[in-house]
Amino acid sequence: MTTWAPGDRVVALLEGGGYAEQVVARAGQVLPVPDGVDLVDAAALPEAVCTAWTNLVDTGRLRSGETVLVQGGSGGVGSIAVQLAAALGAQVVATAGGPDRVARCVALGADVGIDHREQDVVAAVRDATGGRGADVVLDVLGGGGLRDNVRALAPGGRLVVIGLQRGRRGELDLEAVMAKHAWVTGTLLRPRSADEKAALVATVCEQVWPMVADGRVRPVVHARVPFADAPVAHELLESGDAFGKVLLVP
Repeated sequence: MTTWAPGDRVVALLEGGGYAEQVVARAGQVLPVPDGVDLVDAAALPEAVCTAWTNLVDTGRLRSGETVLVQGGSGGVGSIAVQLAAALGAQVVATAGGPDRVARCVALGADVGIDHREQDVVAAVRDATGGRGADVVLDVLGGGGLRDNVRALAPGGRLVVIGLQRGRRGELDLEAVMAKHAWVTGTLLRPRSADEKAALVATVCEQVWPMVADGRVRPVVHARVPFADAPVAHELLESGDAFGKVLLVP
């Protein structure tokens, strides 16, 4: 859909910079808000869904019946990735910090939840997969997570890095990668061209929006914070206490 009219309920994948009461978005990066989805909560969807889809499906080549490890299943992207992977028919293993957050990941659709504060993540992944490992690892840890993420991969597995919570640099055991015939890659959404973003949004509208409409994928919003309290929102994100998205509202 590329024709819009005043009054349409829409959300958009912005170029960057959404701290505003009004924004300009390219028509090809705009999505309709499905009936039954709250307009404000829907703001949590575009970037998270586009990020999860392109990294799980386009880059990670996740297929039904495979196992995916979502590192950070309680995050803004991770909470969507758990739901999306489950809807695609994958076995979903998700990490989170603390039993309550793990339980919420399971409630979102994870088959196995791992408390990374108390459990050996690699061992837990192997237990969940009969020793085989994960076909896809969606990772927000970055450099500090390389070693364990490669160890958690199944033969032919794909490690897709989308975050750098534990640093930009890390040591990669190339022999381990080669022995598993594994892929290690990473992507960013923001630097992509307008045409690439429009194509991604069109695919998301076709493939994922029906899942949003029927409730298989839903926005996960931890808090709505007024614009005037934007520093509080940042403190909440930095604390690690947020589960899902924190939304700034006028």
